[in-house]
Amino acid sequence: MRASIFAAFAAAALAAGPAAAAVTQDDFLVATTANLVNLCDVGPQDPLGTQALHFCHGYIAGIADQYQALGAPRPGQPPFYCLPADKRPTRSEAVGMFVAWIKANPAEASAQAVDSYFRFSRATWPCKR
Repeated sequence: MRASIFAAFAAAALAAGPAAAAVTQDDFLVATTANLVNLCDVGPQDPLGTQALHFCHGYIAGIADQYQALGAPRPGQPPFYCLPADKRPTRSEAVGMFVAWIKANPAEASAQAVDSYFRFSRATWPCKR
């Protein structure tokens, strides 16, 4: 009986996957993309989880809003990225896509978060020329 209980707990732990790194106060400074990913990929059990996820969404929404307000970098230049008109991602979908892209491109972890977000956006939603 004891072995079967242990096996059940072990199977549940393996199914849950590795635990995400705990969010730190330094992550909220967003010195690097890794900090932003820590905030965006926070686990539900993290003591700072709610604050981290709200901060993440606000940070990314701020980047997107600034881009929309400023438009292309210079007059006559093409936009950095073009969201699909027919199926725009929700904020949660975009955050999840960003985290997945960073995990697939680990060299981005030490870059500035805003730069990584634009590289992600350009790779994910390229503009048709």
